[in-house]
Amino acid sequence: MPSIDSLVVEKAKSLGFVAFGFTAPGRPPHFERFTAWLEDGKDAGMAWLRRNLDIRENPSKMLRNCRTVISLAYPYPARKPETIDGFSVARYANPVQEDYHTRLRRLCGELVSLIKENDPGSRNRICVDSAPLLERSIAAAAGIGFIGKNNLLIIPGYGSYFYLAEILTTAAIPFPPLASDTDPCGSCSLCLDSCPTGALEKPFLLNASRCLSYLTVEHEESLTTDLGAIMGNCFFGCDRCQEVCPFNREGDTSIVVLPSTDALLNMDEENFERDFGRTAFARAGLKKLKANIRAARKGR
Repeated sequence: MPSIDSLVVEKAKSLGFVAFGFTAPGRPPHFERFTAWLEDGKDAGMAWLRRNLDIRENPSKMLRNCRTVISLAYPYPARKPETIDGFSVARYANPVQEDYHTRLRRLCGELVSLIKENDPGSRNRICVDSAPLLERSIAAAAGIGFIGKNNLLIIPGYGSYFYLAEILTTAAIPFPPLASDTDPCGSCSLCLDSCPTGALEKPFLLNASRCLSYLTVEHEESLTTDLGAIMGNCFFGCDRCQEVCPFNREGDTSIVVLPSTDALLNMDEENFERDFGRTAFARAGLKKLKANIRAARKGR
């Protein structure tokens, strides 16, 4: 009979995950770098990042007797969603599909069912982005990829256009020890050079308060016209440090899947909820989206 690890891997492949790995719970690599980043105030005041540091340091505190952490990467489109009048949003937003939190949780649920079939007494917990875990560090520890100078996880041979999810389980899943971190980025600095606001202050150091992904999604205040000019045509998120990365297969390609910015500016809450209430746009909300669009249009 196939081992539980091989069963999980085959099932993950069939569900569309592009990479997967296993690691033991415990302090993830780069934890000290994360706490130093917080101490330096580079987190833009995102208070939730400072909570539950004990869990970030030891994921097993989320699940008693956790023995294995399964890390999974699921692809998002390499083409950037665009409006019919030429404005765009970050690729991960994928506004024509249900929010990735919901989709990945459902897919991970199928893997949990498989684990329970093979270990009926196991307890499992699915985490998709909202749990206090250092996802990229855990994924690196699980051998999925490495953390690049832009602070994103990069899968060699695939790139960085993907979501991450984790399954914590009390099931004992065997996995071989992994080699220590390497630095495949080498002397490349394209991501740092391309950051339009200088948010990537140096390799592996992001100042979130200057990052367009933070400013267009999490930041509660409206953007200035100066920032609107820096945004270019993208009014939700930013992909520039990914677009120039040699590990990504495609550059700044796009696909028209959104209505015009005029239509979005004239949209009411009811229609926004109907069209985008179950997508990543819901995170920012209609008011924030409209303010971003106005800033981007004025900045042209």
